[in-house]
Amino acid sequence: MSRINTNVTSLISTRILTNNTKDMNTSLEKLSTGLRINRGADDPAGLIASENLRKQISGTEAAIKNAERAVTIIGTAEGSLSEISNMLIDLQGLLGEAANTGGMSDDEIDANQVQVDSILNTIDRISNATEFEGMKLLNGNKAYSTSTVSANKIDELTVNAAKLIDGATMTVVVNKTSAADTGVLYMSGAGLTANSGMSIKIGSARGTTELTFAASTAQASINTAINAVKEITGVSAAISGGYIKMRSVDFGSSAYVSVEILSGNAAGGGLKVQETAAGAHTTDAKDYGRNATATVNGTSATAVGKKLTIRTSMLDAELELDATAALSATDWSATFGITSGGADFALGSGVDAIGLESIGIQNVATTALGNSTDGYLSTLKSGGDQALTGDNLYTAQKIVSSAIKDISKLRGRLGSFQKNTLGSTINSLRVTNENLYAAESAIRDTDFATETAKMTRAQILVQASTTVLAQANYAPQSVLSLLG
Repeated sequence: MSRINTNVTSLISTRILTNNTKDMNTSLEKLSTGLRINRGADDPAGLIASENLRKQISGTEAAIKNAERAVTIIGTAEGSLSEISNMLIDLQGLLGEAANTGGMSDDEIDANQVQVDSILNTIDRISNATEFEGMKLLNGNKAYSTSTVSANKIDELTVNAAKLIDGATMTVVVNKTSAADTGVLYMSGAGLTANSGMSIKIGSARGTTELTFAASTAQASINTAINAVKEITGVSAAISGGYIKMRSVDFGSSAYVSVEILSGNAAGGGLKVQETAAGAHTTDAKDYGRNATATVNGTSATAVGKKLTIRTSMLDAELELDATAALSATDWSATFGITSGGADFALGSGVDAIGLESIGIQNVATTALGNSTDGYLSTLKSGGDQALTGDNLYTAQKIVSSAIKDISKLRGRLGSFQKNTLGSTINSLRVTNENLYAAESAIRDTDFATETAKMTRAQILVQASTTVLAQANYAPQSVLSLLG
């Protein structure tokens, strides 16, 4: 080489040294931060995947915290419900004692009434006092609110869960496509005037009893006698076109009414029983009811008699159809809205309908426990229609039984939500989180063994490049020998 103005060998050595130094610095950065990707230039595609995984990890960890908090909220509510359940069982015992009027003095019954008042007041207090961080849990704040429910088609409505996306009203459309029915039998014939007396056995799934009528008992009196034992037999009666039409109190395919003529001469125009007004005459018969058929928002509802249950990912509700509407042979449609309420828990990595779980917690005050037919628990207080000192202990018993059932169902729903929804979700989310961390680590984190080897190689190359550069810079000096 005889030129000194441009040292090409030095330029080549400098470029190589720069590249080797860059590789060494990159390795040092990765080893010092522990990250393989420190900037987008390190791995553009890997950075995108890593950021998406980090977003999902953050959402998953938040979901785990939400689920764990939900467990404590549900546990708080269920703990109070457990105490209410115990008090209702004590109330059942007090009611049973009060019914024993032959062995209980008035003073003892009055003392029991004092205990009943104390129990009911405590239930109301627990209903209003149970809260979590200021949120009331059992006073109806977490129950769902509805609008435009048709009272002549839907008798009772309970919304257990509904996903109201962004607080929008959920429209629910109920289409009844076939009627529900009770068991129905007709009793006819001259024997209804009981000219020679008669004896019949009437029953349903609730119970059975025998009735005996003297000669010449009027048809209206027979009808009244059948209705008088309705609470025992579960069978009601009405005079219709010369027949006594008997229905089971309950609706559905498992409900029935049965009538057996024990005596009363079924032949020759005597007493007869038949399944329809124009049906064949027999001395005994049994007729079963029928379940309604309906859809709710296009999904077939599970029907037991006139009670419909719908359980989908968006809606969990129970509807009791009005008896007249359920019996109607005409198909009909009813629309109502679920406007607000419920407790929503975000259990997914993102805020969407898939990760949202909702549950409604009904009001458990004494004015809400019971039913619209028999009354509510508050009527058992002193001065109420069903107080122990009154004569309506049978109705009071039905109210208490209904209240115990209400609390048991609510506790069961909360327990199922806590165990199957929250518990399983927490376990699943933790496994998912582990796998997400593993995936993110594989993409973003530094493999120290590999990177250390790379750094060692780069260090050696830097040292070699430096030595070579020094030689390249020294080489042009040999040209000076030509100048003498």
